[in-house]
Amino acid sequence: MIRVLCLTVCKDWETFLGMFDGPITFEISDLKVTTGEDVAFSHSIQHFAGKLKNGSPLDVTVRVTDGYRRVGGKWLIAHEHVSVPVDLETGKGDLSSKP
Repeated sequence: MIRVLCLTVCKDWETFLGMFDGPITFEISDLKVTTGEDVAFSHSIQHFAGKLKNGSPLDVTVRVTDGYRRVGGKWLIAHEHVSVPVDLETGKGDLSSKP
């Protein structure tokens, strides 16, 4: 099951990166990691910017929380959650928000 989940996360990244035409910038900030013996989680702010294949620019900041399990001595992503702040006036995600 862990291998299937890891392949799913890899496929998600492949799909996301495939939307871009050329290089992108990628920054991680405010990374916090908490570990136990066989489980861990991390939280960070991640910023992506680049030109999409349709020519439109994309500049997005998201919050990412990952859960990890150590299996066979290797840390694997067991769960990933990505979110954006919500504009309280509109109730919609705020893709232009910056940390």
